[in-house]
Amino acid sequence: MDFSTAQPKPAPALCGVVSADGKIAYPPGVKEITDKITTDEMIKRLKMVVKTFMDMDQDSEDEKQQYLPLALHLASEFFLRNPNKDVRLLVACCLADIFRIYAPEAPYTSHDKLKDIFLFITRQLKGLEDTKSPQFNRYFYLLENLAWVKSYNICFELEDCNEIFIQLFRTLFSVINNSHNKKVQMHMLDLMSSIIMEGDGVTQELLDSILINLIPAHKNLNKQSFDLAKVLLKRTVQTIEACIANFFNQVLVLGRSSVSDLSEHVFDLIQELFAIDPHLLLSVMPQLEFKLKSNDGEERLAVVRLLAKLFGSKDSDLATQNRPLWQCFLGRFNDIHVPVRLESVKFASHCLMNHPDLAKDLTEYLKVRSHDPEEAIRHDVIVTIITAAKRDLALVNDQLLGFVRERTLDKRWRVRKEAMMGLAQLYKKYCLHGEAGKEAAEKVSWIKDKLLHIYYQNSIDDKLLVEKIFAQYLVPHNLETEERMKCLYYLYASLDPNAVKALNEMWKCQNMLRSHVRELLDLHKQPTSEANCSAMFGKLMTIAKNLPDPGKAQDFVKKFNQVLGDDEKLRSQLELLISPTCSCKQADVCVREIARKLANPKQPTNPFLEMVKFLLERIAPVHIDSEAISALVKLMNKSIEGTADDEEEGVSPDTAIRSGLELLKVLSFTHPTSFHSAETYESLLQCLRMEDDKVAEAAIQIFRNTGHKIETDLPQIRSTLIPILHQKAKRGTPHQAKQAVHCIHAIFTNKEVQLAQIFEPLSRSLNADVPEQLITPLVSLGHISMLAPDQFASPMKSVVANFIVKDLLMNDRSTGEKNGKLWSPDEEVSPEVLAKVQAIKLLVRWLLGMKNNQSKSANSTLRLLSAMLVSEGDLTEQKKISKSDMSRLRLAAGSAIMKLAQEPCYHEIITPEQFQLCALVINDECYQVRQIFAQKLHKALVKLLLPLEYMAIFALCAKDPVKERRAHARQCLLKNISIRREYIKQNPMATEKLLSLLPEYVVPYMIHLLAHDPDFTRSQDVDQLRDIKECLWFMLEVLMTKNENNSHAFMKKMAENIKLTKDAQSPDESKTNEKLYTVCDVALCVINSKSALCNADSPKDPVLPMKFFTQPEKDFCNDKSYISEETRVLLLTGKPKPAGVLGAVNKPLSATGRKPYVRSTGAETGSNINVNSELNPSTGNRSREQSSEAAETGVSENEENPVRIISVTPVKNIDPVKNKEINSDQAAQGNISSDRGKKRTVTAAGAENIQQKADEKVDESGPPAPSKPRRGRRPKSESQGNATRNDDINKPLSKGRKRAAVNQESPGGLEAGNAKAPKLQDIAKKAAPAERQIDLQRSQVLGSDGDSLWDIESSPGNSSSDLDRLKVCESSQEDTEDSELVKGSFLKVQQAACRGFFDIILLNFIYYNINLILCKNLNHLLAFFG
Repeated sequence: MDFSTAQPKPAPALCGVVSADGKIAYPPGVKEITDKITTDEMIKRLKMVVKTFMDMDQDSEDEKQQYLPLALHLASEFFLRNPNKDVRLLVACCLADIFRIYAPEAPYTSHDKLKDIFLFITRQLKGLEDTKSPQFNRYFYLLENLAWVKSYNICFELEDCNEIFIQLFRTLFSVINNSHNKKVQMHMLDLMSSIIMEGDGVTQELLDSILINLIPAHKNLNKQSFDLAKVLLKRTVQTIEACIANFFNQVLVLGRSSVSDLSEHVFDLIQELFAIDPHLLLSVMPQLEFKLKSNDGEERLAVVRLLAKLFGSKDSDLATQNRPLWQCFLGRFNDIHVPVRLESVKFASHCLMNHPDLAKDLTEYLKVRSHDPEEAIRHDVIVTIITAAKRDLALVNDQLLGFVRERTLDKRWRVRKEAMMGLAQLYKKYCLHGEAGKEAAEKVSWIKDKLLHIYYQNSIDDKLLVEKIFAQYLVPHNLETEERMKCLYYLYASLDPNAVKALNEMWKCQNMLRSHVRELLDLHKQPTSEANCSAMFGKLMTIAKNLPDPGKAQDFVKKFNQVLGDDEKLRSQLELLISPTCSCKQADVCVREIARKLANPKQPTNPFLEMVKFLLERIAPVHIDSEAISALVKLMNKSIEGTADDEEEGVSPDTAIRSGLELLKVLSFTHPTSFHSAETYESLLQCLRMEDDKVAEAAIQIFRNTGHKIETDLPQIRSTLIPILHQKAKRGTPHQAKQAVHCIHAIFTNKEVQLAQIFEPLSRSLNADVPEQLITPLVSLGHISMLAPDQFASPMKSVVANFIVKDLLMNDRSTGEKNGKLWSPDEEVSPEVLAKVQAIKLLVRWLLGMKNNQSKSANSTLRLLSAMLVSEGDLTEQKKISKSDMSRLRLAAGSAIMKLAQEPCYHEIITPEQFQLCALVINDECYQVRQIFAQKLHKALVKLLLPLEYMAIFALCAKDPVKERRAHARQCLLKNISIRREYIKQNPMATEKLLSLLPEYVVPYMIHLLAHDPDFTRSQDVDQLRDIKECLWFMLEVLMTKNENNSHAFMKKMAENIKLTKDAQSPDESKTNEKLYTVCDVALCVINSKSALCNADSPKDPVLPMKFFTQPEKDFCNDKSYISEETRVLLLTGKPKPAGVLGAVNKPLSATGRKPYVRSTGAETGSNINVNSELNPSTGNRSREQSSEAAETGVSENEENPVRIISVTPVKNIDPVKNKEINSDQAAQGNISSDRGKKRTVTAAGAENIQQKADEKVDESGPPAPSKPRRGRRPKSESQGNATRNDDINKPLSKGRKRAAVNQESPGGLEAGNAKAPKLQDIAKKAAPAERQIDLQRSQVLGSDGDSLWDIESSPGNSSSDLDRLKVCESSQEDTEDSELVKGSFLKVQQAACRGFFDIILLNFIYYNINLILCKNLNHLLAFFG
């Protein structure tokens, strides 16, 4: 029986009952227990009492009555306060038994006495702590008795029972330890749980006594008390949950932290309680959602940390059980407080690993955070994803890996490095080691390509990290040779083309750095001199540029160079490391030895040593040596024999063979000595006999690069190789023929005899009637004449004169296919045209071999090439050749002139006219011609092979209609300018050649080139001047990025000096000189508007090229301005100079105003949308870029049939859709004059034709012939619809549009309504003066805030209904009578413009044109404007 329902009631019948003699009755054998006896005797007697009470049960009523006085006596103060602990223990045991025996009614009626007794018993329970104590069993008995009887339940009726319970709980939690068995813990739990579950509630103090054991600090001190509290809470969850909820409500919601000393630990408590049983917090979670939205960032951070642990714990289902809280928590990923976002991102890693099902919810938030402005957050996003992926790749989806992929291009090095290293680790784990099977390897197979693509970045840190990743993760250098080469072999075969190029570039850079170090060591062997020191300094600067942080690296490299000079052993180690015969194992030993010598034990972090290690890692051949090449060749042989594991590696045998040969070819450049073995060359001979042309070509090139000792060391290989090379030179593919000729020239001493044996039969067998068999012979003859000019220059001259020019180039034997395209794939080009292209290349190679013009052959060749450009590729002008073939020949001719210009002796004889013809190829109507020519131009300029004047050609790219081409040209300019400036800095001697190196000196060449632009026919034509300004700014913008050495003033001075000279091309023609001076004024206008520093004094007087400008005449002053002030304003702002109201009133109103610098598509023009793209000093070049954002036209660029301009006739009762198409077509027409370029004006109906009636009549049947012959390009009028790129799916260059195929600068005069108002056109013809009429900038449709219609449409704040009202003029009012046309033309003005402004225009219109407008039209207008 227990006290679970007992209440302390008075027991009159029992109280004070004593024996008959008035004394306390003791058990038999027990004498009286008083304070008169000794302690030992007292203990002895108490033990007998304890034994008696232990043996009693509740049913012995007589004994209960007999020993009641003894029970009362044992509760006296004498026993409760006895100093002896054994006495107290025995008394406590007696009292516990008394409560058991007398249950459910206690023999003690006083509440105070009961309190004292239970506090006394509680204090005795502290003895449970020492399990080794002799009295522990009695303590355990005491606990067991109390728990079984539930004695403490009798305290519920006491007013201050809470004090007893708190003391009991604290005592039990303090004494529990790891030496207790489960029974002790069970009895404690029974005792405490009965108090919690059977009481009226749990007070805050009592709850604190439980919860305090969950706090981490206490938890760490006593793990058993934590476990006890955990089990207690689980057992009493139903009862205690409300108390816990009340506590957290007080602290979290009401903010009453004083209710408990544990208030500051609420989040720790919530975490522990959730781990114990989530049901304990059913009412608390909504409170956390409230705290997540707190205004206090630190408070939100604490809640986020807590919830991160709750959501992320392994067995938690909180996210699914409480979706509102989960969604609220996810919102903290976008918190304004950085630490909150950071904590949210860190949580994602655990969540991904423990709850893969939540990855979908996290993905979008991680995506946003991967673009966070804070570097640390972007970094942690990567760490989060990579950590989860390394645990199990299935935990992360492709989108998450894509975020890491993006961050490899982050602007911060720390983020980029983390992303790259993380991806590298994933690749090694899942692809190289195959830890998760083929499916996982396929999932991350893109990593190798992406990592290698980063080598294209400009940062040296990125390049070095890619090299490190390649050596440690992609192809680990510590693998055995066979395994390492197998890894490299199949890696190379599976890379995409760009990654292959990057890998090749990496090896090339490492090889170049090795050569720099080798040259530095050679300088150490030479005697000390000033020249030697200067050369050594230059070499050190070059090496430092190839190391991280070049500024610091310079000092370390100098120090390393000093150490090399002092330590001969170190020098010999370095020489061995970079020697061609160094093996991978030797390289590893050398690197360790050099690092050991430079290490300083007293300096744990040695920046100098780290920098030297970077250098050694770059130059050490850790992958390739002779043994490695042999292993690669064996792998390739297995692929040829079909015994390799190609298919298992995911590569077809053909791909493996071809890629293996390409790999060997690349390595033959960087490690030629490693190839020198009979076994390797035998395998290459086997490849030469294969049918795959690419394989044979690569094999020949490997022989060419590595076979210098074949003739002396391997005669058997030589005898086998010679006939194969002869056969390839005569009947192989063009590429094979080229390589065969070069191979013979490179590796054989009797090369003259060998080449003669090829030259003579080929030169005799040339037959123009069989062009298919001409291509390879022409290639071989061209390269032979270039490599051995002394032997073959003379015989080649007769071949050139009698066959190449007369029989091949000047004859068209076949008729080209009229396929309507300006470009065709290589396989569709006719053999005759391919032969002609090779013939042009032969001419160039022949001249490059001779390197002199004594026979005037170069002049004749240049005249031939110029004629080909003038005739647009059809040299015979018999109209037999197709458009696509003409494009090929134009490209070949332009490239040939550019190739000859790379040789100084030929550059001198290229006339300005020929240079201009060559330059115009970059504006060719065929997209592919423009693209390939620009690439060749850039490649030659970057290598400093072409004279500076050829960089001016890029200015013409401003006229390219394709945005990508303009962007590419700008990048080329940036690269060229930076290379030239860097070259001047690194080479002190280059200052003597500034005229040919300094980028700013391109300005006079550009001015002269633009002055002779065929499109620049009238020096005062504003549209043509706009084109000139665009071209000038295209170049000047890049040049003026920095004002190095006062370059802005220098360029201004050059333009001013040109005005003091005359055009050397036509010095006596005033019109030519006027155009030159006009371009100078435009350039000065642009420079002055873009730079405030250009008015400073020029650092030096510029030198102008004599080839293009005459010497200034004495006393000649040219201070005339060749462009008016109004034109200047138009050029700089795109607007006319603001006029007063009277000025506006006194000018007749045009249909709509011209909007400059607008590249609009036909669709835009047709829909009446104007894009105002003003260029002013504050916006810089942004206007050009913004104006080019319009999508390219859908019309394919290289279509042969041009778009025809349709004559405008009244259109009535036409279906709106059809009518819209007509407007669109009309809007897409270009200017029918001979103007070229991408921004051309469509003439307003009648407004501009008045000026040009004589020569610009519109013919309904199509565009007229140009007024004068074009030079090197098709007339604009013919090419309007031609400039589309080929729509062949095999061509990657399938974007773009016909050059100037649409009105790039759509004037307002021909917008949506311009084809529908014949009467208005008549009015305009009568009323418009010759000059440009009032510009409706003011007529551009404006929104309430001044936004253009384009801006309104693109703004998210405008409804579609508003846009529909603004655009109503597109489809409505198009088929009405004349009055309705007038009404429709002003509809958008009335609905969207400022009423007051248009009132002025209306008055102007009425005042000056009332005699021209019908009354009903006027009535309509007045009705519209109210």
